[in-house]
Amino acid sequence: MDKNPHNTGIRQDLPPPKMHVGVAGWIRKNMLSSPTDVFLTVISVYILYKIVPPLANWAVLDAVFSGDVNHRNECREIAAGACWSVIVARFEQLLYGFYPVHLRWRVNLTFILLFVALIPLLYDQVRGRKYLLWFTLIYPIFAFFMLWGGLGLESVESSKFGGFLLTVLIGVTGIAVSLPLGIALSLGRQSSMPLVRLLSVCYIEFFRGVPLITLLFVASTLLNYFMPPGTYFDLLLRVIIMVILFAAAYIAEVVRGGLAAIPRGQFEAADALGLKYANCMRLIILPQALKISIPGIVNTFIGLYKDTTLVVIVGLLDPLGISGAALADSKWQGLSTELYMFIALGFFISCFAMSRYSLYLERKLDTGHKNQ
Repeated sequence: MDKNPHNTGIRQDLPPPKMHVGVAGWIRKNMLSSPTDVFLTVISVYILYKIVPPLANWAVLDAVFSGDVNHRNECREIAAGACWSVIVARFEQLLYGFYPVHLRWRVNLTFILLFVALIPLLYDQVRGRKYLLWFTLIYPIFAFFMLWGGLGLESVESSKFGGFLLTVLIGVTGIAVSLPLGIALSLGRQSSMPLVRLLSVCYIEFFRGVPLITLLFVASTLLNYFMPPGTYFDLLLRVIIMVILFAAAYIAEVVRGGLAAIPRGQFEAADALGLKYANCMRLIILPQALKISIPGIVNTFIGLYKDTTLVVIVGLLDPLGISGAALADSKWQGLSTELYMFIALGFFISCFAMSRYSLYLERKLDTGHKNQ
């Protein structure tokens, strides 16, 4: 005989209400949870309704994408929307600048191998990482000869560099070199040796107190006055050096903040283990400080990458400089919106990728002690 025919005291598991899970639950929680949220949601939907359809019509539905159009007026005769034909016509210039057409395969190969060189640095679980690190080590030399020529390759002048090629070259070089230099400066600022500390402080405060555009003017004009007569110092190389020196000062302060966040007990524990200064920093202090500093370091990198647009001031034609040359052509005058939106999209993709990797790295290195 069933001792509990009515299942008294037994709780059955029931599914949650449909309005509290899935898309409906997310909307209820994030957009309709209070009268204020409801009001803001309604206003936002109304603004999107007013903006998105006209923008979609202009950018896609009524736009001209044909590469056969060679004039702005031809675009207007076809449709009243965006004339993306200017991007098609100037696409190679926006990517390569004035790099010789028959040598652009070298740029493409260098760009592809850049990702191969970055993989072992960004991901420590990749197969064959030890061997890839050797390629990463020699990649800068390989890239230099591929882009500028030499050792049997046809030479290319720096004045031919432009577009996103110039932006990526300055940005990647600045990021790669300024990080170790900035770490060294941050350690120098905390050094117990007065001369090292004084030089590090003077360097950091000087470059943080001077605008980058001023340093670029110095690199392009004044630097030649301090060199022996007849000496030629490549303008692009001068700009890259100034960008590196400028970014290193900001990296140094970001890393110094990470070092300041390390508890004193970590230093004392390293001393108790008998570790020398170099091993203490390499094995204990810097790994923790750099983990704390990841958001600030990546933020500095993103700012550096966007600041590469300032090189147009000294006569180097980055994507903005190329777009200015395109708009000076009477056939494409008045199409600045299309050009600037394309350039903005290129910068957004690069900066968004850096920020996503930063979040990935933070999650990977999270030790679960944030709330303790």
